[in-house]
Amino acid sequence: MKKRIALVLSSGGARGIAHIGAIEELESRGYEIRAISGTSMGALVGGIYAEGGLALYKEWMLTLDRMDVFSLVDFTISGRGLVKGEKVLQEMKKIIPDTCIEDLRIPYAAIATDIINGKEIVFETGSLYDAIRASVSIPTVFTPFEYQGLTLVDGGVVNPVPINRVKRSPDDLLVVVDVNAAIPYKKKGKAQEKKEENQLIEDKRFSKYVHLLTHKFNSMIPKNEKDKLGYFNLLNKTSNLMAHQLSQMSIEKGKPDVLINVPHESFGVFDFYKAAELVQLGREQTRQALDAFERKE
Repeated sequence: MKKRIALVLSSGGARGIAHIGAIEELESRGYEIRAISGTSMGALVGGIYAEGGLALYKEWMLTLDRMDVFSLVDFTISGRGLVKGEKVLQEMKKIIPDTCIEDLRIPYAAIATDIINGKEIVFETGSLYDAIRASVSIPTVFTPFEYQGLTLVDGGVVNPVPINRVKRSPDDLLVVVDVNAAIPYKKKGKAQEKKEENQLIEDKRFSKYVHLLTHKFNSMIPKNEKDKLGYFNLLNKTSNLMAHQLSQMSIEKGKPDVLINVPHESFGVFDFYKAAELVQLGREQTRQALDAFERKE
């Protein structure tokens, strides 16, 4: 018989692509996902899985290189964020149409934050893409999502690992995937190091192109807005630290049956063009966690 699980997927930017590998490994080992909750990229991957389009989404992600990812970034001149975030969702809708959360094949919950009132917002009904757009709105990067009179940002601000929001049943196992784990990241062999060295050279070339565009973009920003950009790095580091602390408290309180840790140092928040490596990392970390869990049974 399949082991039924309630699956929780954390926030974590591009590292959230590792959730795809985690889901694939779980299903290949005979685990049946009966409910899912997620924050930020966890909400995106979880929602697309619940809709039944994960294979199509993965296939699309694997086709994206650095320039493709950059072309999906719709910059905006605003002190509320640098990216509108609408362009990438429109591209996704061409592959996977929007649907009502109530019509998904399994119970699903996405977490966002009402930044004005300081409240957690849980999407369990309504448009799937509204839920995703709200949940992935990383403060200072994406502009907030205006929804029914609320100003919503990334759910990771209040609940980066939404264990308390996944629908449970008496006979399920609680499985959590945390892609912000503070654990060592094992370095690759020489062949992989050489590949990454070549990748770094290409990245530097790409960075020159981005720098030219960024310089042009910055020249268009009014002085009072430009002054605020110096705080972005500090704000992001602060929010990452807060999310890590909240994650640890949630995991300690929730006591998952299986905890799948993906190292925070493995990939950057914006490494979306490294989808293949991220999916593989998710599978590897899930395999290790399941091996350890099944040995104890």
